[in-house]
Amino acid sequence: MSDNDKLKPHRDAIDQIDSEILRLLNQRASHAQAIGTLKGEGIVYRPEREAIVLRRIQEQNPGPLSSQAVARLQRAIMSECLALERPLTIAYLGPQGTFTQQAAIKHFGQAAQTQPCTSIDEGFRLVEAQQADYVVTPIENSTEGSVGRSLDLLVTTPLKACGEVNLRIHHQLLRIIDSTENITKVYAHAQALAQCRSWLDKNLPEQTARIAVASNAEAARLAAADSSAAAIASLMAADHYQLRILAQNIEDEPNNTTRFLVLGRNVTTSSGRDKTSLIVAAPNKAGAVHDLLQPFADHHVSMTKLESRPSRGGLWEYVFFIDIEGHQQDADVAAALTALQQRSAFLKIIGSYPQAVI
Repeated sequence: MSDNDKLKPHRDAIDQIDSEILRLLNQRASHAQAIGTLKGEGIVYRPEREAIVLRRIQEQNPGPLSSQAVARLQRAIMSECLALERPLTIAYLGPQGTFTQQAAIKHFGQAAQTQPCTSIDEGFRLVEAQQADYVVTPIENSTEGSVGRSLDLLVTTPLKACGEVNLRIHHQLLRIIDSTENITKVYAHAQALAQCRSWLDKNLPEQTARIAVASNAEAARLAAADSSAAAIASLMAADHYQLRILAQNIEDEPNNTTRFLVLGRNVTTSSGRDKTSLIVAAPNKAGAVHDLLQPFADHHVSMTKLESRPSRGGLWEYVFFIDIEGHQQDADVAAALTALQQRSAFLKIIGSYPQAVI
């Protein structure tokens, strides 16, 4: 029996399975359309519902596909079906090819319409003005810490957090020509330059200028117009600006990850595995910070993040950004927040949202 004869039963089975998948996908899409008709002008996107579906698919997965693979496939299906109801517009820090755009696509799928913005502020304004549905904004990086501008905007924005995205960050050295010789400058976001410092020190001449720009995608755009320059950016940026990849994964920390928040205008209900983010200010007295944290211990609420940042309200005054496990509607979390309200000078709940699934 020839190799083709051995392969034929498997290929025939795959063809049959593909036809059945196509039939079921369109059947699912028809139900999505019916749901959209019933909703009318109501809320289209329910992040808690999507999180529940993704977790269920992962729990039911028998393999050999990984849990991450089946979640990515399910996300793509949900994205296309949601677009039949109404395509979502997602604001992000541009230009095209940024890691923030990658995070938006990872969370909402390829069917969403991503809208590049010149600044983080513009992304918030678009959603606040109802010119976009959601904004995806970087919050913190595992090696370089928090993104200050995003945190500052969270203090005043009326938007609510409704999701989070964790994105592994891989940096590539890009150039319009396929050579590392005679590079006079490297463009990148300041955090990317910091995250690749050791590699740059080792592999490029000391006199090579390192120039910080607004985003890595902007770095790629500049490098595409200057043959003496290189950029640190993503594979998406390399493809978009038609740059050569001179070196891959040049970040110093292999587990380099950035966390993003998804913000919109609607409150998210519980998914069963959630986080709540809040901002709090302590009264100016001895032991105030200890008093702020005590309600979480009293009500057995786990805190996953605590960070202070100078307040714009006065010299040497600080606000605290806190993430806790659970939804604000959960009894233990609600009790802790009630006690916290009584002890704080200022309390703002940024939102409760499903923990990142993939």
